[in-house]
Amino acid sequence: MDTDVTPAGTPEVAHLVVMGVAGSGKTTVATLLADRLGVEYAEADQFHSAQNIAKMTAGTALTDADRAPWLEAIRDWLTAEADAGRPGVVTCSALKRSYRDVLRSARGLVRFVHLDGSPELLAERITARSGHFMPTSLLPSQLATLEPLDDDEDGLTVDIAVPPTEIVDDVVARCAITTSAGSPA
Repeated sequence: MDTDVTPAGTPEVAHLVVMGVAGSGKTTVATLLADRLGVEYAEADQFHSAQNIAKMTAGTALTDADRAPWLEAIRDWLTAEADAGRPGVVTCSALKRSYRDVLRSARGLVRFVHLDGSPELLAERITARSGHFMPTSLLPSQLATLEPLDDDEDGLTVDIAVPPTEIVDDVVARCAITTSAGSPA
C-alpha cells in the first residue's frame, strides 16, 4: 500500500480498517487485502480482553465502556505500524462514528472499508461459521448500533453479496492503492 504526502511534504502512512457487523467477512477481506498489498494485518478480535470475549460468548452486547480499551489498542497498533513506516490492514467492527474517531486518531491516514449486506445474508454467514465466539443473537444489536460512514469520512462502502476477491479488486481500484513495493496492486 502506498503513502500519501502531507501538506508539509512528508509521506503519511495509509492504513485500511475493514469494518462492518459480524458475518460481513471482515477477516476474509482484510486478509486478502493485506496479502495483495504486501502489508501487515491484524485481527481486531486479538485486541479484545478476556472479559469482553466472555461477555459476547454469553450473548451479552458490549457497552461503549467495554469497547474503549479495545479501540485504543487497535489505534495503538496502527500508530506503531505508522511509526515503523508501515501501512497496515486491520479488522474492526467500528460500528459508531465515535469508535472510528478513536481509530482515526492513530498516526497515519486511516481509511475505512465498510462491508455491508442484508441482515439475512449476515445471519446466514454467522450461523454457518464455527469456532467463533460471536453468536447470531447479537447481530440485531450490532445492526441497531451501526452508524454507516458519513460523507465526510475517508472510506467506502462495499456490498458483500459478491465474492471476496471481487470486493478486494473493487477496494484496490476505488482507493487507487499500490503495493508496499510501489507498484499497482
